[in-house]
Amino acid sequence: QVQLVESGGGFVQPGGSLRLSCAVSRSGLNIRPVSWYRRAPGKQRELIGSISDAGSSQMYMDSVKDRFNIFTEKNTMYLQMYSLIPEDTAIYYCYGVDSSFTGFWGQGTQVTVSS
Repeated sequence: QVQLVESGGGFVQPGGSLRLSCAVSRSGLNIRPVSWYRRAPGKQRELIGSISDAGSSQMYMDSVKDRFNIFTEKNTMYLQMYSLIPEDTAIYYCYGVDSSFTGFWGQGTQVTVSS
Protein backbone atom coordinates (compact mmCIF):
# COMPACT_ATOMS: atom_id res chain seq x y z
CA GLN A 1 0.00 0.00 0.00
CA VAL A 2 1.56 3.23 -1.19
CA GLN A 3 1.81 5.83 1.54
CA LEU A 4 4.11 8.40 -0.07
CA VAL A 5 3.94 9.46 -3.68
CA GLU A 6 6.76 11.20 -5.52
CA SER A 7 6.28 13.20 -8.69
CA GLY A 8 8.14 15.68 -10.84
CA GLY A 9 10.89 13.50 -12.25
CA GLY A 10 11.85 13.56 -15.88
CA PHE A 11 14.51 14.27 -18.43
CA VAL A 12 16.57 17.45 -18.21
CA GLN A 13 19.71 18.78 -19.83
CA PRO A 14 22.82 19.54 -17.79
CA GLY A 15 22.47 22.85 -16.03
CA GLY A 16 18.72 22.52 -15.86
CA SER A 17 16.37 22.42 -12.90
CA LEU A 18 13.65 20.14 -11.60
CA ARG A 19 11.36 20.16 -8.62
CA LEU A 20 10.29 16.87 -7.08
CA SER A 21 7.32 16.51 -4.78
CA CYS A 22 6.52 13.97 -2.11
CA ALA A 23 2.96 13.82 -0.86
CA VAL A 24 1.11 11.58 1.55
CA SER A 25 -1.17 9.38 -0.52
CA ARG A 26 -4.27 9.65 1.65
CA SER A 27 -5.46 12.33 4.00
CA GLY A 28 -5.50 11.30 7.62
CA LEU A 29 -2.29 9.31 7.42
CA ASN A 30 -0.05 10.58 10.16
CA ILE A 31 3.12 10.41 8.11
CA ARG A 32 5.62 13.21 7.80
CA PRO A 33 8.03 13.23 4.84
CA VAL A 34 11.52 13.89 6.20
CA SER A 35 14.22 12.88 3.72
CA TRP A 36 15.13 12.45 0.09
CA TYR A 37 17.28 9.58 -1.14
CA ARG A 38 18.46 8.54 -4.55
CA ARG A 39 19.84 5.45 -6.23
CA ALA A 40 22.04 5.95 -9.24
CA PRO A 41 22.56 3.14 -11.74
CA GLY A 42 24.88 0.53 -10.29
CA LYS A 43 25.13 2.27 -6.92
CA GLN A 44 23.58 1.97 -3.52
CA ARG A 45 20.84 4.25 -2.35
CA GLU A 46 22.23 7.37 -0.70
CA LEU A 47 20.77 10.05 1.52
CA ILE A 48 20.52 13.40 -0.25
CA GLY A 49 19.16 15.43 2.61
CA SER A 50 16.65 15.79 5.37
CA ILE A 51 14.43 18.45 6.85
CA SER A 52 13.54 19.04 10.46
CA ASP A 53 10.06 18.74 11.93
CA ALA A 54 9.43 22.45 11.80
CA GLY A 55 11.19 22.84 8.48
CA SER A 56 13.61 25.26 10.03
CA SER A 57 16.75 23.30 9.29
CA GLN A 58 17.99 21.00 6.59
CA MET A 59 21.04 18.89 6.01
CA TYR A 60 22.48 17.85 2.65
CA MET A 61 25.15 15.59 1.29
CA ASP A 62 28.20 17.56 0.19
CA SER A 63 27.77 17.03 -3.54
CA VAL A 64 24.33 18.69 -3.62
CA LYS A 65 24.27 21.20 -0.76
CA ASP A 66 24.86 24.21 -3.00
CA ARG A 67 22.44 23.03 -5.68
CA PHE A 68 19.51 21.34 -3.95
CA ASN A 69 16.93 22.68 -1.53
CA ILE A 70 14.43 20.74 0.57
CA PHE A 71 11.34 22.46 1.86
CA THR A 72 7.83 21.53 2.94
CA GLU A 73 4.40 23.04 2.42
CA LYS A 74 1.28 21.54 4.00
CA ASN A 75 2.97 18.17 4.61
CA THR A 76 4.22 17.91 1.05
CA MET A 77 7.98 17.78 0.83
CA TYR A 78 9.81 19.20 -2.14
CA LEU A 79 13.27 18.78 -3.57
CA GLN A 80 14.23 21.74 -5.70
CA MET A 81 17.24 20.89 -7.83
CA TYR A 82 19.36 23.40 -9.72
CA SER A 83 22.43 23.12 -11.92
CA LEU A 84 21.82 19.45 -12.54
CA ILE A 85 24.69 17.33 -13.77
CA PRO A 86 24.70 13.86 -15.34
CA GLU A 87 25.86 12.40 -12.02
CA ASP A 88 22.49 13.40 -10.58
CA THR A 89 20.80 10.81 -12.77
CA ALA A 90 19.05 8.42 -10.43
CA ILE A 91 15.77 7.22 -9.06
CA TYR A 92 14.76 9.64 -6.31
CA TYR A 93 12.85 8.42 -3.28
CA CYS A 94 11.24 10.19 -0.40
CA TYR A 95 11.16 8.77 3.09
CA GLY A 96 8.76 9.60 5.86
CA VAL A 97 7.93 8.59 9.39
CA ASP A 98 4.79 8.35 11.48
CA SER A 99 4.36 9.30 15.12
CA SER A 100 6.04 6.08 16.26
CA PHE A 101 8.91 6.68 13.82
CA THR A 102 7.94 3.79 11.60
CA GLY A 103 9.48 4.48 8.22
CA PHE A 104 7.74 4.64 4.86
CA TRP A 105 9.12 4.88 1.34
CA GLY A 106 7.71 6.25 -1.83
CA GLN A 107 7.86 4.32 -5.08
CA GLY A 108 10.53 6.57 -6.59
CA THR A 109 10.68 8.92 -9.53
CA GLN A 110 13.29 8.82 -12.28
CA VAL A 111 15.51 11.83 -12.95
CA THR A 112 17.72 11.70 -16.03
CA VAL A 113 20.25 14.42 -16.75
CA SER A 114 21.71 14.18 -20.21
CA SER A 115 22.48 16.25 -23.25
